[in-house]
Amino acid sequence: MNNILISCLVGAAVGLGVFALIRALLPGRRSAVNTVAQIDAMRAAGPVSGGSAAPAPTDLKGRIGQRVAQFYLQQGWEQRSLRSDLAVLDRSWEGFLATKLILAASGLIFGPFLFAVVWQLGMGSNPVIPVWMALIFGGVFFVLPDFEVRRDATDKRKDLRRVIGAYLDLVSMNLAGGRGLPEALMAAAEISDGWALTRIRNCLADARITGTSQWVALGNLGEELGVEELRDLSVTLGLVADDGAKVRESLASRAETMRHRELAEIEGSAGEKSQSMLVAQLLLCAGFLVFLIFPAAMRVFQV
Repeated sequence: MNNILISCLVGAAVGLGVFALIRALLPGRRSAVNTVAQIDAMRAAGPVSGGSAAPAPTDLKGRIGQRVAQFYLQQGWEQRSLRSDLAVLDRSWEGFLATKLILAASGLIFGPFLFAVVWQLGMGSNPVIPVWMALIFGGVFFVLPDFEVRRDATDKRKDLRRVIGAYLDLVSMNLAGGRGLPEALMAAAEISDGWALTRIRNCLADARITGTSQWVALGNLGEELGVEELRDLSVTLGLVADDGAKVRESLASRAETMRHRELAEIEGSAGEKSQSMLVAQLLLCAGFLVFLIFPAAMRVFQV
């Protein structure tokens, strides 16, 4: 009776999953959210030179990523946080989606393969287990790239914030030397070829070509990368751009605030590591005491 009930529940779950998958893959009626998302994506892509369509990817991974990206667009799944993380890492959205799908397919194969190995060793015989293992490994492999991207993007944003603090000091020094704000922003960005200043320099160069104000371009870059400091800098420069003295004071105070924040984060991280080392030392001491007391306790209790 229990086996019949379990089989019915598993069959119902698998049927519901298949129905949900088919329902998601079938094109449905587009809502206003989906239409706006598609218009925003086309606007972000920009005009194509020559009036021709963008070239389709030739490799299999590129075609898979493009199909999955179109599906996300039709469903209205924007994933802004992930897109910001990928922009910081300078990775393409289509390549990321293709990697997720390929890893999920690998997980669907890896689960039953692992069960087959265990079954050959005589440790499992239930035919329902490979189905669950395929689903579990497929889901785990599907979300693994998300954790990797978020971890790498967090580390890279820390480097970017550190560079922004130094960049603001350089801009303030250029302003004190008599340069105007646009020239000071560009001159400070040209002092190094690191990836952070390269992104800022390219952003300022694009703004000069398109006729956009440079602080607005910095705000757009902060929106794209998910960095609050650049957005705040854009707002500040937009308010005091006409007064050189106020710009210098604002940039200097903002750079000092960022340094204090970075120093506080470093001290907090050092404190956490110190506590972790203390706990590890206490555990080692406790294990050594148990090692010393155990023989004497065995003699006392005559075990």
